[in-house]
Amino acid sequence: MRRVARVALALALPLLAAACASPQAAGDAAPMSFAQQKPAADDILKRPSDSVAPAVPGSLAGRTIRVSKVSDIRLGAREVVLTFDDGPMPGKTNAVLAALDRHGVKATFLMVGQMARAHPALVRKVAAGGHSIGSHSQNHANLRAIGFSRAINEIEEGRRSISGALGPSSTRGSVFFRFPYLAETSALRAHLASQGVVVIDSQVDSKDYFQSSPDQIRQRVLSRLGKNGSGIILMHDIHARTAAMLPGLLSDLKARGFRVVHLVPGRSSTGPLLASAE
Repeated sequence: MRRVARVALALALPLLAAACASPQAAGDAAPMSFAQQKPAADDILKRPSDSVAPAVPGSLAGRTIRVSKVSDIRLGAREVVLTFDDGPMPGKTNAVLAALDRHGVKATFLMVGQMARAHPALVRKVAAGGHSIGSHSQNHANLRAIGFSRAINEIEEGRRSISGALGPSSTRGSVFFRFPYLAETSALRAHLASQGVVVIDSQVDSKDYFQSSPDQIRQRVLSRLGKNGSGIILMHDIHARTAAMLPGLLSDLKARGFRVVHLVPGRSSTGPLLASAE
């Protein structure tokens, strides 16, 4: 009996090791085509991509990745991307920028066109801080619900508003975009891919749009990261609770050995939307 038990254990150990090494493997969906621009989880999380700047030892700031297509976003273990939607918002965005600056990390701001048009100086401040800027549509409409043509107009108007807010500058072209409410269609993804637009998805939703305390938001993010190991974090720079929790979250990320990856437009990126004043 002991010999049978040893044989069974020997057979089981490789399977157990594989499960521990890749906790998400069983739940990963099959990769989708680039025309749909939505990578499988292991496309994003399995292995690092080439970067333009290495991580500084002991720093929260990690690599900088040039992104020309979704598949360029490949995060390694304990790597995160910070993203903020819906702004800019006076006061709240300033507080977010201050927290990021104190920790020496960069984020991606997916801005609503009407907000950018209302607060152009704040748009320029985000870019001047070296952060990347993308679009989140003009009016934060549910693009899946309004039809293809209206959705394209909403996307393009948002890009024009942000470009106009930035004005003439030395900033480089960018084509980052996130669907409002994450409400997408395969036709819209295919169209954006054909235009070279990079859709920024997320794996860690802070759910800071709920009536939560700053600590609840922070714990929610850390809990999800504990399960995922890495990921793009979705937050909003229009909420005081998010600005309040961010310094603590950044300190926790550093203490737990995470690195913040900065996404910047790839060399081949072109278009009317400007971003990142590096």
